[in-house]
Parts: sequence; structure tokens; C-alpha cells
Amino acid sequence: MNQPARGSLLGLENLTTKEISSILQEARKMKRGKVKPVLSGKRVVLLFYESSTRTRVSFEFAAKALGATTALVSASASSIEKGESLIDTGYTVTSLGAQAIVIRHPSSGAPYMLARHVPVPVINAGDGMHEHPSQGLLDAYTILEHKKTLKGLRVAMIGDIFHSRVVRSDVHLLSKFGSKVVLCGPPELVPDISATLAPGVTVTRDLEEALTGTDVVIALRIQKERLAGLQLSLGDYIERYQLRPERLKAAKKDAIVMHPGPIIRGLEVTSEVADGPNSVIREQVRNGVAVRMAILARALA
Repeated sequence: MNQPARGSLLGLENLTTKEISSILQEARKMKRGKVKPVLSGKRVVLLFYESSTRTRVSFEFAAKALGATTALVSASASSIEKGESLIDTGYTVTSLGAQAIVIRHPSSGAPYMLARHVPVPVINAGDGMHEHPSQGLLDAYTILEHKKTLKGLRVAMIGDIFHSRVVRSDVHLLSKFGSKVVLCGPPELVPDISATLAPGVTVTRDLEEALTGTDVVIALRIQKERLAGLQLSLGDYIERYQLRPERLKAAKKDAIVMHPGPIIRGLEVTSEVADGPNSVIREQVRNGVAVRMAILARALA
């Protein structure tokens, strides 16, 4: 097996602060300036083994804005459904002319395996419970539009920490830049793994403690079926951990509220918070295009 092609983005854990800052700086240029078709004539395949709205559409818009041609391959409408392996699918799309592959897969590590078998850059759009690097980058980008620096910021992440690939990417990035991250939720969703966490990351079960003096609040999607499987009461979760306006008062006045989506209104957050003055959730979604343009330009330009 080979090393991943130059320009691949498989995770944030092994990226340096310099590499991350370079991507964010490029995204800033993309959002503020006139976009040039630097990927004109390039072919990008979106290989999605899981359903997606924000990530898939923003990668597609990003590629097309830079002049690339895109092709979507979904598991339910391709040879994948007939049992074709991930590696053979990779061989197929590169033989057809793909010059970069954006992949979302339910198995942790799938993009890494693919990247070692194909000669083109592979971009991880979410793999199992492992990482979601483009989301981590756009979260940091969004924070920096409202805060001068990531260093010293207190960031509270609330909800299903255990199953969240967004948390892993955010923690890797934020801890590299000196943010203080607080993970909050019930034991079943937030195991006490303090000893194995990155520097500056702590765990609490108490929502008020997590929110007190916080600069950034990130709510995470809760899957009802997962709560049932863990024998967690939906009503109890809402009572203890739902973000409501009165609870948000414990955070700083200028705290921003974020959510990677999809939002389940009335579960992890109320509509008053999701649409309130502190919310930058829609801005997060918009920033996804600029950040993913920067990621694609890094891969192919």
C-alpha cells in the first residue's frame, strides 16, 4: 500500500497549526474575494456511503465554484449496492478520470484505507465515529469570525460526545490552538475519559457548570433511537441538557451558539436558542462552502 496522495485531508489530529491556519486563511480569501476557476477541467467524485445534506451540497457547490466537474456516487444507486468493495470502487472512479475523491463512510478509517490504494487526493467527509475534518475547520473558521483568537477560549460541547466525529475533529483542532474545551452530557453519552483527552479538555455532567463563563456553545445532535438503546429517558435528557434561553444566561453575553446539524428542535435546543441573537448556526452552514473550497484548492490547485 502507498502513502496518501499529497493534498489529502484525512483528519485534523496529525495536521500542524501552520497547516490548519493556512487552510483557514485560504477560506477567508475565498469568502471575501472573487473566486477564480483554479480547478477548471478537474474532476471530483463525491463518494457518499451515508446520506448527507450540508456536507455533500457544500462540497459540490465548492467544487463547481472553482470550476471543477463533480459526480455523485451514492451507496444506494451504484455498484456499491451490488457488493463492490470500497477499494474496487476507488479503482473504478479513478480509472474513469476522478482527480480527487471526497468520501463519507460509516466505518472509521475507511478514507485512510482508500487513500492508500488510489493515486489521487482523498478528502474525508466523515468516517464512522472517527473524524469530520472539514466540519472541524469550518467550526474554527466560524468562531474566528466572532472571536479574535482561539487561544484561551472556553468552548462547551453538549450532547452525544461518545458517538460524535465532529467532537473529535473540534477537540483536535481547538486544543492545538489553546482553547479550553468542556464536554458535557450524561455518562452514557459522555464517558469519563479525562485522562485520555487532549490538554485543556475536561468533562462535566452539570450543564450550568459547562456553560458558566463560556465563549462558545456547541450543541450536538441527539438520536432518539440511540437514547432508547442506552435506556436513557428522552424527557430526562431534555430536562437536564436541553439548551434554553434561561440556561444560556450562564454563558458570556457575547457567547455564540453553534450546531453541526441536523438540528432536532425541541430536543437538544429550543427554537428560541437556534434562532436567537447568539446563534451562528446558519452562518456555520454558509461557511462550509468557503472552507471546502479551500480544502479542494489545497488538494488540486
